[in-house]
Amino acid sequence: MKAWLYDWGGLNNALFQAINAHHAAWSDSIMLALTWAGDHDRFSLYLAALALVTFWRLSRYPGSAAAQTWLVALTVFSIGYLLDGMLVIGLKSAFDFPRPPAVFAPDSVIVVGMPEFRHSFPSGHASFAALVAAVLWPLARKPPVRVALVLYVVGVCLSRSYLGLHFPADVLFGSLKSLFIIIALRAALARCITATRS
Repeated sequence: MKAWLYDWGGLNNALFQAINAHHAAWSDSIMLALTWAGDHDRFSLYLAALALVTFWRLSRYPGSAAAQTWLVALTVFSIGYLLDGMLVIGLKSAFDFPRPPAVFAPDSVIVVGMPEFRHSFPSGHASFAALVAAVLWPLARKPPVRVALVLYVVGVCLSRSYLGLHFPADVLFGSLKSLFIIIALRAALARCITATRS
């Protein structure tokens, strides 16, 4: 089962090595910045920004549909972060897959920063980046903003393999898992709001 779902018949390792193989100082800086932006330690920063915009919307346009959309986003982000965090921790402990430095010889993997050896699956950074983008997606009505959100998630996901910290399967599953969590939360909240109004 693991060979099919995670290893992809060797493609997971091959993709990692293709992403990780070539480095330059400028690309290291960009990838480190993307990883920083996708770190779950940024939750309080993103939460504060979302809360400020939501408060401004509610105070300026009380009762409007737009203000309610921001309030729903704030609620989904808070609950989603807790659920996603618990799931990431649980899955990392349950699977305990090795990270690239534990799989490859030291001279065949480039690690930027401190190497890590355990709990590769799923990627917490990819999970958090997808969570942020999925929460903001309904608020981002202009195509350039949505493109920026997609590039943010893709960039964070690529940075994890580029920096030698995760396999592509880790980031793919992590981001998809968070997307499904946000979709389910939004559906549950919509049902609750509809039941309250009726």
